[in-house]
This record gives sequence, C-alpha cells and structure tokens, in this order.
Amino acid sequence: MSLLFSETVLGPLKLPNRLVMCPLTRNRATDNIPNALMAQYYAQRASVGLIITEGTSPSPNGLGYPRIPGIFSAAQVAGWKPITEAVHAKGAKMFIQLMHCGRIGHPLNLPAGARLLAPSAVAAAGEMYTDAEGLKPHPVPQAMTEADIQAAIAEYAQAAKNAMTAGFDGVELHSANGYLLEQFIRPNSNQRTDRYGGSIENRARFVLEVTEAVIGAIGQDRVGIRLSPFGVFNDMPLYAAMAADYTYLAQQLNARGLVYIHLVDHSPMGAPPVPDSIKAMFRKTFTRTLMLSGGYDAARAASDLAAGKCDLIAVGRPILANPDLVARGKTGAALNAPDMATFYVPGPKGYIDYPGLKG
Repeated sequence: MSLLFSETVLGPLKLPNRLVMCPLTRNRATDNIPNALMAQYYAQRASVGLIITEGTSPSPNGLGYPRIPGIFSAAQVAGWKPITEAVHAKGAKMFIQLMHCGRIGHPLNLPAGARLLAPSAVAAAGEMYTDAEGLKPHPVPQAMTEADIQAAIAEYAQAAKNAMTAGFDGVELHSANGYLLEQFIRPNSNQRTDRYGGSIENRARFVLEVTEAVIGAIGQDRVGIRLSPFGVFNDMPLYAAMAADYTYLAQQLNARGLVYIHLVDHSPMGAPPVPDSIKAMFRKTFTRTLMLSGGYDAARAASDLAAGKCDLIAVGRPILANPDLVARGKTGAALNAPDMATFYVPGPKGYIDYPGLKG
C-alpha cells in the first residue's frame, strides 16, 4: 500500500494515514458561528488522517470575509464542539486554522466595533466581496499600534485556549496567502519603522511572538503554522530577499519546536512555483513534521512521501469534491470534479451533496 495511506504520528497524535484536508474557506458560517451543516461537511471527510478547518478568526477584527467562522465567542466555541465530536467519531484528528485577515477585508464584513487592522496603512490591490454591497475595493487599513499588536497576540493565545475547550487537537497559525501574519513578514505590506518593521528579524517578530504565545497557551505539540513563500495571493509580490527571509523564519520556527510546518505551493493555481531548494531547506532546517500542499494527486503524493520530501500531504479541491477521497485513492476510482460556482455560497448545494462511491 502507498505510504500515503499508512499510519503515522503527528507529535503525540496517531493518524490513520498521511492525507490531510487543507483549510478551505467555504463561507457557510452564518453570523460567523459554526453550525450543523458544517458538522455534516467535516464528518463526511473524516477518513483522512487530519482535518485542518477553514480559516477561523481569533478576533472580531479578523473577520475579513462574509460568513467565515470565529473562535473568540462562547457561541462560536459551542458551535465548534459538535463538529470536533463528529470528526473524532469517524477517526480523524482536527486542527483549527487561526486566520486573522488583517487588511484583506472590508468594514461591511466586520461586526460592530471591529476595525480593519494591518502592519501599515497600505491598502491591498483588488476587491473584497461583501454580502451587503457586492464587490468593494480593499480599503486602507489602520496601522496597528504597539498596543494593538499586543492585543492581537493575546487574542491568538485565547483563541487557542478556546479551541481546546471546543475539542480540537491543535491549531494551525495561518501565516500564508497574504493574511495578517504574512502581512508582517512581507516588506510591501509592512512599512513600519519600529521593532516590528525593517529587517527580517523585525518583520518576523510578530509571527514569532504569536507562535510563542500560542505555544505557551496550549503546548508546542498542538501548534502548527502554514507558510507560503513565493506565494503572491492577496497582493504579496515577490522580492529579492524572500529565500533568505524564509530561511530565517524556518530556523526560528524550528527553535520554538512547534509540531509542524505546512508549506503551500500555489503554482498549480498560477502563482510562481516554490523552488525545490526552498522546500529542501525547510526539510533540512525544520526537524519536526513537514506538510506539503499544492496540486497533489495520489501518485505525486506517494512519490514525494517515498522520497522523504515531507511527512504529510494536504489536498484541497480533491477532498472538497470527494468526501471519500481515501477510499477512492486506495482503489484508484475516478474523482468527482469540484463545482467552483458553489465554493463560497450559503447552503448545502456543492457542500454536502457530492456523491460517494456506489458500493
């Protein structure tokens, strides 16, 4: 049998296979509260070894998109509990992805009293969808003060504690795809002149302080992080020092001992490829679990696992459209095609109604 379907471990956790469900924003959390429809969706896909949830905000300020869930209120914690229970009953482990959108948002998507915050007052190119008024240009965010930064770090730590209360096995810090943590790393979105801006040591400071705070709250075996070096999504252009910057980040994350790094390569969706040298650097530098994602099929996943390039493989669209992806992978069965028109709309269509194998 392929290594992809063999048992493995993630820190202290035993996983039935090495296949991971990627974090996939689906915009079904009405009023930003997880619900029964989401429980059905995740439970359908719980034959994988690990499920990473859709991006979930640790703060009212982080709710950049409409209908994404949070993990900062009592109602949200209560909403997640039946979901983790349903997934665990099917045998998978479950991490929640903490995603603070930062400048990728719009006031129309934020609750009363929340603010659109970022490292610097620099608007992202492009537009944000709002339920109220459709597409709107990204507004100029408020530059975070030192007090805002400390408050955000505390929000991440509390969100991680809330995740444990909700029954999760751990959290993934979303430091990729142009959201708040990556906004601090990248020089185009971080134009600060204080100790959180300038050199990579300063630009990485917020990410590392969040990592330390979350590890302090729930332990290093329950904390992973997602990174997208060479990703350009959400107005994150390439720059000359990127390889050196992410090498520094790999070294610093390894020193903090978190359980995994999830490295995403968006080239299958048109972004520049992550150089093999960068993937190899992470493999050499980071001594715990390395997860790779980006356009994998079963054959390529098995090949990269066998070659020792990584420990876990995460997939998105294949498992979105094929809840029984593990069974299909083991038998070589054909895959359903994903329906992009239903990725982000409310309701069950294109969410819980993909057909399984006829047995």
